[in-house]
Amino acid sequence: MSDRIDVPEWLTGAGRITVLTGAGISTDSGIPDYRGPNGVWTRDPDAEKLVTLSYYVSDPGIRRRAWLMRRDLGVGEVRPNAGHRALVELERQGRLRALVTQNVDGLHQAAGSSPGTVLELHGTVHEVECLSCGDRTTTAEALARVDAGDPDPACLVCGGILKTATISFGQALDAAVLDAAVVAAGDCDVFLAVGTSLGVHPAAGLTDVAASAGAKVVVVNAEPTPYDWMAALVVREPIGTALPGLLAS
Repeated sequence: MSDRIDVPEWLTGAGRITVLTGAGISTDSGIPDYRGPNGVWTRDPDAEKLVTLSYYVSDPGIRRRAWLMRRDLGVGEVRPNAGHRALVELERQGRLRALVTQNVDGLHQAAGSSPGTVLELHGTVHEVECLSCGDRTTTAEALARVDAGDPDPACLVCGGILKTATISFGQALDAAVLDAAVVAAGDCDVFLAVGTSLGVHPAAGLTDVAASAGAKVVVVNAEPTPYDWMAALVVREPIGTALPGLLAS
């Protein structure tokens, strides 16, 4: 970690840290972010349609592109990085209240974070769900069908539209997961936002919940966020080097 970061005593001594992670924590694993200077949507604004429910449901061409995007990202082949492992260590220390993530890549669990501590606000890319009957199978199975020549695989149970079990724009979050995240944000002494633009609600609003409850806010992100002004500490250093030092016991 850069010697320019002076870790305050209130962070070193914090015993209940709720963490919110975004795409930035996974970029070192080879997964591109969305809104950064080289983000997926920055380079191709039209790509946002691939994760917008109304476009996905109404346009078979969008669905075909979305399946190819999932295949080409190769999420199942990526590995956790030092940022993910730092949060595993935070849990080992007994200081992690909850790990709320906007990511769908499953890298926190792959790194060793307990599934019970990880709240996946936007779902998971490792499963697919039928939008009609709710049947779930693995994404690997669906992509195998794509590779076999089915560009838009339908549900094998009812013939409905299949989509990765991720929350698309225009799709409601899982109420139970969101409620648990709100409780965790209001029940911590430090709220740590890592690699997130804090521009998407309701996830970004967890920062307000935490601050209103008296928690100190820490933002670790390469670019400025709308919440930097309320943060007790803002870190612009690379996540993979900054986070292990910030969270050392």
